[in-house]
Amino acid sequence: MAHIPDGVLSAPVLIGGAVLAAGGIVWALRSLDDAAIPKAGIMAAVFFAGSLLAVPIGPSTVHLIFAGLMGILLGPVTFAAVLVALLLQASMFGFGGITTLGINSFNIAAPAVLAGLIARPILARTVSTTMRTIVAACAGGGAIAGTALLVSLSFALSGSEYTPIASVMAVTYIPLGIVEAAITAATIGFLSRVQPSALPA
Repeated sequence: MAHIPDGVLSAPVLIGGAVLAAGGIVWALRSLDDAAIPKAGIMAAVFFAGSLLAVPIGPSTVHLIFAGLMGILLGPVTFAAVLVALLLQASMFGFGGITTLGINSFNIAAPAVLAGLIARPILARTVSTTMRTIVAACAGGGAIAGTALLVSLSFALSGSEYTPIASVMAVTYIPLGIVEAAITAATIGFLSRVQPSALPA
């Protein structure tokens, strides 16, 4: 449940998330250039479509986020792509919330960007497709682990009554992390073979 709905989190968490997300958006806009706009649009669309397909697991639901892949391909611009997609989902389908737009954006984009910052230099120096695939898998799984941690923390900071729920929800992200690692690895491995120029230089 990376898309936290309205009316759940406390005001300090909502405000803090909005401030952090705003900082991320400023960073994204400063990093955005003409060449990155089409790629950002494509990845925002992929995230938008993928995260609409939710699978119930235990007390929560999980869905594809493609966070690690966005972090690798977009870097800080991930903040803008995630914000646009979440805004459209909330306004068109009621998926997530408007008041939680900031914290949801931060919870998804921040781990993705961090995974990208770690993976991108390694991918740029590595010529082996196998090694690129391994690095991409780690980025994909790591980004989901980061989102699980931040979502759980958002609930825990909003009230002690949410702590048990937050702990259970974090576990539901394990299968998602495995799937995302595989998807990210397969995508980066494919791009390494057919269009290396699409990867960060």
